[in-house]
Amino acid sequence: MMKGSIIPLFVAIPLAGAFLTSFIGKKIEKLPDGLGLFTSFILFVLSLSAVRLYNIHGILTYSVGGWRPPVGIGMVLDGLTAFMLVTVNFVAFCIVIYSINYMKKFTSKWKFYTLFFLMLAGMNGVIITGDIFNLFVFLEIASVASYALVAFGTERHELEAAFKYAVMGTVGSLFILLGIAFLYGYTSTLNMADMGNILATNGINNIVLMVSVLFLMGFGLKAALVPFHAWLPDAHPSAPAPISAMLSGVLIKSLGIYAICRIFYNVIGINPVMSSMLMFLGTLSMVIGGLLALRQWDLKRLLAYSSISQVGYIILGIGLGTPLGILGGLFHLFNHSVFKSLLFLNSGAIEYSTGTRDLREMGGLAQRMPVTSTTGFVGAMSIAGIPPFSGFWSKLIIIIAAVQAGRYGYAFLAVLVTILTLAMYMKVIKYAFLGNLQEKWNKVKEIPFFMKLSMGILAFVCLVVGLVAGMAFLTGMDQTFIHRASETLLEGTRYAGIVLKEIK
Repeated sequence: MMKGSIIPLFVAIPLAGAFLTSFIGKKIEKLPDGLGLFTSFILFVLSLSAVRLYNIHGILTYSVGGWRPPVGIGMVLDGLTAFMLVTVNFVAFCIVIYSINYMKKFTSKWKFYTLFFLMLAGMNGVIITGDIFNLFVFLEIASVASYALVAFGTERHELEAAFKYAVMGTVGSLFILLGIAFLYGYTSTLNMADMGNILATNGINNIVLMVSVLFLMGFGLKAALVPFHAWLPDAHPSAPAPISAMLSGVLIKSLGIYAICRIFYNVIGINPVMSSMLMFLGTLSMVIGGLLALRQWDLKRLLAYSSISQVGYIILGIGLGTPLGILGGLFHLFNHSVFKSLLFLNSGAIEYSTGTRDLREMGGLAQRMPVTSTTGFVGAMSIAGIPPFSGFWSKLIIIIAAVQAGRYGYAFLAVLVTILTLAMYMKVIKYAFLGNLQEKWNKVKEIPFFMKLSMGILAFVCLVVGLVAGMAFLTGMDQTFIHRASETLLEGTRYAGIVLKEIK
């Protein structure tokens, strides 16, 4: 019990941060920044501690209020949980650093941090909960906060995008809630481990198939999989840069992809039909997202469509269902969280200095913004899958896994979309940073210190992870926290028995 007491802190700390910021942050000007930095740093350190605790003790559980599941609400720390907590809280920490300077141009910083930490509490809650209804509750907390953050600038297009996002998000939530209701009616429990045990015993029937479809539509919408992606190209560009980075970097991963992984592998159990559906939707997202991104001139819309494409890679890897495929999918999830956050922060830096997001109006900015152009180049090469950057290895693993599984068509399309991705990011580098500096940008200055620091940290991680992953791939190291996360999914519904045994 004592070892598991770290688990609820991932929800309690951001909620406390949100409360304190809203209560006293508006009275003291510098307090929201300090409180935001402190809270996000503590969460990042705790997430690293969670990895260490899992490595030492294995699966840990926490019973809320002392009521043991399946009667009470349980929280679980396993390999997948620890992996997701590190990913989410690392990106959140970097984004808070960036926001210190960037959010000065918006009024009411305390409102931004309050909503930001409510969203973070929701994401962490989705990751740690062992109760499917509480997963829905935390998902709604994160979603509602993100709707408000998309509209934070209160311009006409921002409010319109937030409304569209809220309507689509509510439809997705309705699918999820209906699925939970049917599953509860069938199993008479809301604890995911208990539910997994019952489903493994009773087998798959028409109710479970219908629930699977509802969950695929609901969580697919949260993850912005094609054809459920229509909200994302409007919502992500409209939000302030730190929120765009948070939405594309980690929100669609924790509310969409993580939930798909957890429910379809550890609760319902993956089957060939669902595996084929995931692979098909993943590949469809890869291709359509890539083609739509290629024709964009608005930098943030290009990045938003690119997110749809890259989510496709993750779902393809997860859908393959092989150890290598799942490993590649989760590795790409981590990599995409880092380099897409970096690229959105980069686009924010360009807009901060020039006031435009139109690539056709830029040119030669590398001369005036060397840090932004360097980190932008690192992010672009990472997402394009150029060695030795991190994206190369995760894409390579997914492609090799597809070939090993005999899915040659999917492997070919994954290679093709990688070339498409390189083309779209060469376009960004060419039009934004290279060429002659236009006269109107002669007085453009590099961004402030904290924005540069945040982008520098993320760019450094892209490079270091690429080098470390390269060595691990070549030497066969298999003890990383990503391997442990993939092992959790490979346990399938057997995972339910392990969790229940730990609770008892």
